Amino acid sequence: MEITLIGIGTGNPDHVTAEAVQAMNAADMILIPLKGEEKADLAGLRQAICARFISNPAVRLHPFDLPARDQDNPDYLSGVDDWHDAVAEAWTCHIRAHFDAGGGGRIALLVWGDPSLYDSTLRITARIGARMPITLRVIPGITAIQALCAAHAIPLNNLGRPVHLTTGRRLRQDGWPNNADTVVVMLDGGGAFLTLPPQGISIWWGAYVGMREQILLSGPLEEVSSQVLQTRANARKTHGWIMDIYLMRRALT
Repeated sequence: MEITLIGIGTGNPDHVTAEAVQAMNAADMILIPLKGEEKADLAGLRQAICARFISNPAVRLHPFDLPARDQDNPDYLSGVDDWHDAVAEAWTCHIRAHFDAGGGGRIALLVWGDPSLYDSTLRITARIGARMPITLRVIPGITAIQALCAAHAIPLNNLGRPVHLTTGRRLRQDGWPNNADTVVVMLDGGGAFLTLPPQGISIWWGAYVGMREQILLSGPLEEVSSQVLQTRANARKTHGWIMDIYLMRRALT
């Protein structure tokens, strides 16, 4: 069984690479995860990308319901681990329903951004590998970090300086990382930057970066933080979901 994880960028079909298109057309079946009505647009975007680029009539699209993570589990890592097990089991069941696990078959999944950066699809696929023999292939994609920096026309790093990548949860827990003047924050449920003393920090924020719905805000953190929060809330209400990311830079002293 061959499983190909295909990075499709941030949702803009123009970000899909030629290698990704070739991989889509080489698949026997592409799994399309469904995450409920509120996030129906995400499945729709995947299906629209497939409609645009797949020319091989033999490729089948297979939507399936994705198990939800238990948001009430107080142990974040344990909850995510259980969720990944459930997702892997769901994938395995759908694969076995359509293919002989001991035989051939080419399964593909379209992954937002790049499968190797702040995405759990590789970890879930490893669990599938414990259930059946698989060959894994990864097609890289444009990341939200690349799209954010391009949209704001800024470099990722200061000259000769490191960049720290983290999540909203860790930023709340740990504060500003030591020895970093640039911090990129992903997977923030909203407003983790409010836990920081804002003086001397600039922020470049983006939602739906690279997509038609793209929203950008930037400026000194103490001046634009409330605007970012309100804009984020409005966008989530309008679309039913949100993907956002931001870069913060602390003035060098």
